[in-house]
Amino acid sequence: MVRDLSELRREIDAIDDQLHALLKSRTKIVEEVRLFKKDDRVKIRPAREAEIIYRLFAQHEGKFPKRELFRIWRELIVATLGMEGPFSVGVYMDADTGGEFSGFWDLARDHFGSFTPMAPFPSTRRIMEAVQKQEVTVGILPLPGRDEVDPWWRRMAFEGDDVPRVIARLPFVGGGNARPAGHEALVISPVPQEPTGRDRTYVVLESKVELVTNLLDRILHDAGLSSVFSTHCHDPNRPAVWQALVELDDYAAPDDERIRRLTETSDGVVQHAVTVGGYATPLSAEELE
Repeated sequence: MVRDLSELRREIDAIDDQLHALLKSRTKIVEEVRLFKKDDRVKIRPAREAEIIYRLFAQHEGKFPKRELFRIWRELIVATLGMEGPFSVGVYMDADTGGEFSGFWDLARDHFGSFTPMAPFPSTRRIMEAVQKQEVTVGILPLPGRDEVDPWWRRMAFEGDDVPRVIARLPFVGGGNARPAGHEALVISPVPQEPTGRDRTYVVLESKVELVTNLLDRILHDAGLSSVFSTHCHDPNRPAVWQALVELDDYAAPDDERIRRLTETSDGVVQHAVTVGGYATPLSAEELE
């Protein structure tokens, strides 16, 4: 028996009323959570946000598309995050990234909400300064590349509570209709990385010599680590020091024994190793089906 259209609409309205009531209840709980974060300089917790998505997607079924489900939850998460304190986004947009329609701007809006304050910055250095001074809460930067003359990641190779760290990789769910297509980015903020069970971690190594692939792989293997990406740079003002950025295929806290072993098992080649954040891995195309 086919039900009457008006009956179906009344049922949808009743469900909408329930959803809205639950949303109001959730918001009241968020207001209580805010009290526990009142002394935190930065309120965002990217690992917690990723865990929410992982959990909900694991139990999702039916025909409602996961990409749109993700957008709903991201708007909800960011809206309540804004209730906990000031929240804004700085986006790297130089003269070559296409003005306000750059892929980085679209990625930032898709992940951090349609109404979150966002501002463009003309250089990666300026983004990092703004995040460190908390002129903006988070910054959007291009993925590290190879053979960069002055890579932005080298400015994270310091200790300190205000030093920006990598906290997320974008897009977390597909690329949507961002312009241009195919952009990827990292998010930085002075927030320590927390494990989710499916993470990658960045570490900056300082060494006496260039860490060519074979040498780097051996040093990582001896420390019990493996990488999915690495790049390096050499500052002519520091001719005795090479720096390498390594993306580890695992979570590694700053006090992880394996990080310490990088300097101990490399025969003195690696002089310093510092973790500079990481991210919960984005959902794969298979997970979105």
